[in-house]
Amino acid sequence: MTRLATAPAVRPFFLPGSSGRLFTLYFPPAASGPARSVLFFPPFAEEMNKSRRMAALQARRFAQAGCGVMLIDLFGTGDSAGDFADARLDIWRDDLRRAARWLQEQNGPRLVFWGLRLGAILALDVAREFAADLDRMVLWQPVVKGEQFMTQFLRLRLAADLMGQGEKVTTQDLRNAAYSGQRLEVAGYTLDAALLRALDAVELKTLAVPAMGRIEWMEVAADAQRPLTPASRAVVASWEASGVHVRVTTVVGEAFWSAPEITVAPELIAATAAQLLDEQR
Repeated sequence: MTRLATAPAVRPFFLPGSSGRLFTLYFPPAASGPARSVLFFPPFAEEMNKSRRMAALQARRFAQAGCGVMLIDLFGTGDSAGDFADARLDIWRDDLRRAARWLQEQNGPRLVFWGLRLGAILALDVAREFAADLDRMVLWQPVVKGEQFMTQFLRLRLAADLMGQGEKVTTQDLRNAAYSGQRLEVAGYTLDAALLRALDAVELKTLAVPAMGRIEWMEVAADAQRPLTPASRAVVASWEASGVHVRVTTVVGEAFWSAPEITVAPELIAATAAQLLDEQR
């Protein structure tokens, strides 16, 4: 059994971004010597707020295992500069590149990218630029297709309109409104057409996967034997056909990123930490 050290205190700071300063939490590694850095790629909108506790708990476990870990609020989100209405996918990509380089300056070149939900797509998107230094990717409940995910997000607006007895519209109507220049208010977030178009266009299957040790695909479900969805299986199969080693793990837990109340999935934290430790031996 591996004994975990007590990690040093978390360091909050602002990282200079391309469009404004970015609020960051850095979890220094507990152990000295060669270490990997772990960069967290956050999920979208309210899913990030629901996931903050889980992200912090997992980051502490990674730090105890000897990794330096960064949690970052992207431009227009959380305590970082900017408004959500001004967020753009290109800005987020650049913010995440800067975060990865900062981690490398702190702990050396070895990187692990850890993405949750839509953050999994962001992690794959940025990964190609760090292919030589990327040891592994950890993908929690990855979104497979951006367009499908954004349709689900837009449905939150439809549900609110129905409760308020507003005019009946469809998600395509909302997209058309955005594309015509209107900014949409969805669940308290102002969504600009540029971000909507960019996220509609991204999907896991079309992203090139760099050569690395392994991709850890982690799912949370009520039943640990539940198979992946057909769309997720197709992505895994395409990656494995290209020579990428993918390990799929499903643990029992609650969908913390969308639960009504803030909750955690302890089995996911334990399983993810165990897999990281296993590869460090």
